[in-house]
Amino acid sequence: MTPAGPVPVPVPVPESALERGQRIGLQRIREFLKVRTSYDVLPLSFRLIIFDTSLLVKKSLSILIQNGIVSAPLWDSKTSTYAGLLTTADYINLIQYYWNNPEAVNRIDQFKLNSLRDIEKAIGVAPLETVSINPQRPLYEACRRMLESRARRIPLVDFDDETKRAMVVSVVTQYRILKFVAVNVSETRLLRKPLKHLKLGTYKNLVTARMETPVFEIIHQLVDCSISAVPILNSDGVVTNVFEAVDIITLIKGNNYDELNLDVGEALKKRSDDFPGIYTCSINDRLDTIFDTIRKSRVHRLIVIDDEGRLVGILSLSDILEYILLEGESEDGKLEQ
Repeated sequence: MTPAGPVPVPVPVPESALERGQRIGLQRIREFLKVRTSYDVLPLSFRLIIFDTSLLVKKSLSILIQNGIVSAPLWDSKTSTYAGLLTTADYINLIQYYWNNPEAVNRIDQFKLNSLRDIEKAIGVAPLETVSINPQRPLYEACRRMLESRARRIPLVDFDDETKRAMVVSVVTQYRILKFVAVNVSETRLLRKPLKHLKLGTYKNLVTARMETPVFEIIHQLVDCSISAVPILNSDGVVTNVFEAVDIITLIKGNNYDELNLDVGEALKKRSDDFPGIYTCSINDRLDTIFDTIRKSRVHRLIVIDDEGRLVGILSLSDILEYILLEGESEDGKLEQ
């Protein structure tokens, strides 16, 4: 029997300058998020609208539209407790419910916010967002909670020292957090790996529509796939627009649900003039340039296209947040080298 020879020891591959920069950039971002609190993200001046759970749904919709907002914390005045976050998804769930139960549409004017749970159960969707965080906790913790709950925003709930009761301070969004990072962490410029090497975003089983697609078909897709936007393509697969969940809010203002029978092209004409537009990128773009875009513009997602403008994928703010928090992280929470 021939004795076994020495086991070859693998030669470690030296870390490239690109890899090192990417690792240091992520490390600096995480260090920053761990020493800053959710309070730090809030602007010097802001307004907060909170709905009582006994409020009629139609009134809540009017208030959102009048104030140009798309979400609001809910408050249960009977128990003096935070009761969750009302978002566009809840209105879409309501529409889906009445679409499936047309005999109930006559009761829509009497429907209250505290009955949303019944709607969720009836159509089998995820329950109302109830995740929250104390504003004095590290911002890193707020980000982790959003990722775990798949929430795009998180209410800041504090406690009054005298009454010992909860109070909603504000709501922090993924966009505001990422912009806060882009403005304050200079090391984002080190994130120079292109998207195609990061495997960042969604590139398979994408939901799309055409300008002639009925709005109600998109609503079904938004609910069934738990997504917030659908790219609109022409016959050549070129991206011409994006239909977002918030577009539905504009259509049903004034409780005019007949607008949902419109096709996408007609529905998009009803958008407000301050619509920020569509932001695109390519798989060759890098995170440093994407952070620069977030710093300068109000971005909710980026549509990944090729040189001809055809759809390749979708990069959400959730994708970016998950990457900067979890990529390369070992079990002890440190970046692997």
